[in-house]
Amino acid sequence: MTYEDWVDLLVDLISAEDDGRPVILLGASIGGLLTVEAAARSRRVGAVVATCLLDPRESSARAAMTRFGSFALVFMPLLKLVRGPIARFPVKVTWVADLRSMGRDPSLGRLCAKDARGGGGWVPLGFLASYMQHSHSEARTALFPVHLMHPELDKWTPVELSEGTLRTLHGPTTSQLLRGCGHFPLEEPGLRDLLSGLEDVAANAASSIAGSPS
Repeated sequence: MTYEDWVDLLVDLISAEDDGRPVILLGASIGGLLTVEAAARSRRVGAVVATCLLDPRESSARAAMTRFGSFALVFMPLLKLVRGPIARFPVKVTWVADLRSMGRDPSLGRLCAKDARGGGGWVPLGFLASYMQHSHSEARTALFPVHLMHPELDKWTPVELSEGTLRTLHGPTTSQLLRGCGHFPLEEPGLRDLLSGLEDVAANAASSIAGSPS
């Protein structure tokens, strides 16, 4: 399993679920740039909403996303050597990601760390290597709207990193902060901000379809 498989799976899901209505993708954390990449490939998406647009190729992003900080950059060149049997070596997510920064409440991080489908899960080393080296070049070709709705109090992935990626996109973009939220936007009033923002994006997509010639 590689990161490229993730992108392909999402593209297939978009195609399978497309019934002619506007398709809007919501991507959180590393899923933010994933949704932009998949949407650019599928060409069936009207808009993307992302709570984070972390680019794994940027050194500042690599230092932020791992629990090793800037020290992790020393090992990044070794990712090119991950292949064959080494690529299948299982890695627990919590070994790499510091889930204590998941939210303002430390108990949220502990809960995510125990989740077998989240921080408590295992992934092949090859998957991590493929993600950290993925260029997301196709995301830069996207012409659809991308709306960054970033948690205001995200101590894990600062908003400056996501806004830097947002500026590299070619289509229309917007950026707003989710008030009072940590990385996982569950706290109020930021959660309400996110829901309101999603409603606005959906309304705009619907009005554009209604206003287009048949």
